[in-house]
Order: sequence, then C-alpha cells, then structure tokens
Amino acid sequence: MDPTTLAILRSWSFRPEVILPLTLAAALYVRGWRQLRAIAQQRERSVARTNPRPPLAAGWKLVAYLSALLLIAISLMSPIDALGGQLFFMHMVQHIPLLMWSPILIWIASPFPIVLWGLPREVRFAVGDLIGQNTPVRRALRFLSSPAVGWFAFLVFLLGWHDSNMYNAALRYDWVHDIQHLTFFLAAMLFWWHVVGAAPRFRRNLGNGARLAYVVSMTPFNMFLGIAIAFASRPLYSYYAEVPRLYGISVMDDQTLSGIIMWIPGSMMFLMAALVLLARIVQVEADKPVDPNPPWMVSESRLQGPTSRPR
Repeated sequence: MDPTTLAILRSWSFRPEVILPLTLAAALYVRGWRQLRAIAQQRERSVARTNPRPPLAAGWKLVAYLSALLLIAISLMSPIDALGGQLFFMHMVQHIPLLMWSPILIWIASPFPIVLWGLPREVRFAVGDLIGQNTPVRRALRFLSSPAVGWFAFLVFLLGWHDSNMYNAALRYDWVHDIQHLTFFLAAMLFWWHVVGAAPRFRRNLGNGARLAYVVSMTPFNMFLGIAIAFASRPLYSYYAEVPRLYGISVMDDQTLSGIIMWIPGSMMFLMAALVLLARIVQVEADKPVDPNPPWMVSESRLQGPTSRPR
C-alpha cells in the first residue's frame, strides 16, 4: 500500500474532549431509554391499549441517537479529520455530518425526555424545576427556541466560517478549528430543532407548511455558496495553496469538488426534509373526513334553473 495512504488510514486521534462528552451523552440516553422502555412494557402488560401509540423508547430511536454520536466521533477523530487538513473536499465531507446528519438523527430520537430520565432522580427534578418555571434559564431557552434565531444562527455560521480569513484561521489553529465545528453543530441543532419539532418545546411548534417554508428558504443560500466555491476562478483559501498536494489533486480541482459537495449532496438534505414535510401535508389532507356536502356541489334544480317563466 502507498505509504501516504497507510499513514492516513492510521491517523485516528484520541481526543478526550470529544470522547468524554459523547460517552456521557450515550450513557445518559441508554440509561433513560432502558428505564422508559421498562415502564412502557409494564404498562402494556397491565393496561389494554385501545389506541396504541409508538413508544417513546422505541428501538429505532436508540439506533438513531447512537448513530448520530458515532458520526460525530468519526468526523472529528477519524482519518477524515487528518485529510481535511490537506484536501478541501475532505474538509467539506467532514462538515456534512455535523451540519446535517447528526442533528437530524439526534432530534428524531427524542433526546430531551429520554436523557432526562437517564439523570439521577434528584438531578432530574432539579432540571424540571429549572426549566418548568419562569426562570432565567427558561427565558433564555425560550429565546433560543425562536425559529428566527435558529434560522439566522445557521445562516450566519454557515456563511461566516466560509469567509477566507475565518476558514484559513480554522485550518491553521486547532482551537479555532474546534470552535468552528462546535458552532456548526450547535447552530445546526437549533435549525433542525424546528424542522423535527422535538421536545423540549418552549413555543408552539411550527405547522407542516411553516416547516416546509423554513427548510426551503435555507436551501438557496447553501446552493449558492456551493456554486460560488465550485466556479471560483482562483483559490479562495490560501492555506490549501500552501500545503503539499496529495494524490496529484490540484488546488482548483480540489476546490471545485468541494463546492460540488456543498452544492449537491449538502442541498439534498434540505430538499429531502422538504419532501418529507410535503408528504406529511398531503397525508394530513388525505386523512381529513369527506364533507358530504362540499361547497362546490349544487342541487340539480339550481343547475337546471327555473322550469317556468313567471307570469
């Protein structure tokens, strides 16, 4: 095997600042999931459920949550991270799980109530008191849960970090790089929170139509940024022009491929979410009861008009 490729494949990094939070998040979720699963199974044995609902601690939610954490770990500690320092398009690949896949998987796994049940009893009650009353924490969370905040945070960090000075700084300094990834992930969590509509809810959830508009409105910004990178006539980031090139990929070819990754696969996540929401809207309309006297129906006598002239 090529020595360069072999060195890259071995470039897994052990990062306690990544491993410890992910391990804690996984442990709390698994503990809460097991407790809620046991409660649900006990209720199912004791009560005949005439209107069954999907259990909060469904098996697929555990798989989704742990898969999200695994994607984060791979993005930040695998050879993808090492290659991102040499190839722009691999850095773009690294960002997609942080911005798209992991946040969506986390939210559909209903993390808040399940992780809450994973906490010790006293801590769980303390957290409930902290966010269940009119406390500064609840007011702050209510502000952060505004759809406008989530939308603008995602846009600002997406566009801001692709500024040439900011992006070069993230590549040259590890601590700036870590801040970039953290802000990407947190902004994405805020954005996709409103699309999925998961708990905790400090405001009324957006309707399906509003969620559809919310997702679609972000798509052009992501697409145009990808197109601008793909069709740029010069290197946008001096860092990649200075590092040794791997596998004979030129700076411009690398940059073009990076823009295409953001433009097409990146934008597809927004479009897929929009299609899911559109399907929900169609299903809701299909499930509505049929009106026996819809407004577009008129009686036969009105269609025929008067049968005789008035004298």
